[in-house]
Amino acid sequence: MERIQEALAKARAERQRGSASRTDHAAPAASDGRVDADWQALTPITRDVELLKRNRVIAVESGHDAAPYDLLRTKIMYQAQTNGWRRIAIVSPDPAAGKSTTLANLAFSFERQRDMRVMCIDLDLRRPNMHKVLGQKPEHSMPDVLEGRVSFADHGMRLGERVAFGLNARPTARPSELLLSREAREGLDRIERAYTPDLVFFDISPLNVSDDNIAFLQNVDCA
Repeated sequence: MERIQEALAKARAERQRGSASRTDHAAPAASDGRVDADWQALTPITRDVELLKRNRVIAVESGHDAAPYDLLRTKIMYQAQTNGWRRIAIVSPDPAAGKSTTLANLAFSFERQRDMRVMCIDLDLRRPNMHKVLGQKPEHSMPDVLEGRVSFADHGMRLGERVAFGLNARPTARPSELLLSREAREGLDRIERAYTPDLVFFDISPLNVSDDNIAFLQNVDCA
């Protein structure tokens, strides 16, 4: 945990120092109508409620089962607004601890939250699992988007009106090198400028498995 906190503190300082220069060179913000159209153009996710339940996604509809995730959603919103956080990494100590399941449930909880748009990006590139949890079969993977081979418009999927996913079709070779690269940073900035989400969640690799997570923490505000 101390290692994560140090990496996040360093990342926030670097992002704050670079924010002025990035703003100078950033593309003009898209109009609300253009952003609405871009979100609507994303491929909609078809919900298989029984499959989602088997995969422990229990926040599909509001109610008793979804209440803990709705509470977590509200706490995240409060902390994000208080601290000015926009990018949040979801981590776990080891594989099969439930981080992808947690993010999937949070996605459905946020989909019911009005006036917010949220993106959920799977960057656990060694063991991508989010597409399985959601029962989706994407044709491409997030490295294709970050490296510019595929646009997010052609890859992203939409849950309802307010949540977008960036999933993976298969594991990726040398994920640490990709996640450390300028190409990845610029790719994420490009997606944010185009879709202007209020929050972006990243499902990243377990802490005790590889250095992928530390490589990526430079790009987020908290974990």
